[in-house]
Amino acid sequence: MNIEILKGLVLTDVRQVDDSEIHFSCQDRTFKMLHHQDCCENVWLEDVNGDFTDLVGSPILVADKREEDNPNAYESGMFTFYTLRTNKGSVDIRWNGESNGYYSESVDLIETTMEEKP
Repeated sequence: MNIEILKGLVLTDVRQVDDSEIHFSCQDRTFKMLHHQDCCENVWLEDVNGDFTDLVGSPILVADKREEDNPNAYESGMFTFYTLRTNKGSVDIRWNGESNGYYSESVDLIETTMEEKP
């Protein structure tokens, strides 16, 4: 799912679970940002710049994603950057992914059902 789906939504909660998952909640929708690990790869949350509370209670005005190669990765690597912005502030999220080149290094945004609400 594209990060732009969050644009215009008003978040009620944002939680970093650990270095592998972030939860976004709205009044009637929930989302998880994560990577489904496979064999010869590793993807983790490298850095968060900003305060998640700035994303709560105001519409998301900007929801952007960009990727760039990680030249320091052993075989294959990619940084994935997400920027979320409201009128209260912004948060930049950086994920780091490494693999042997045959597996995904990308991050997924999935919508969960209300029963699975984070």
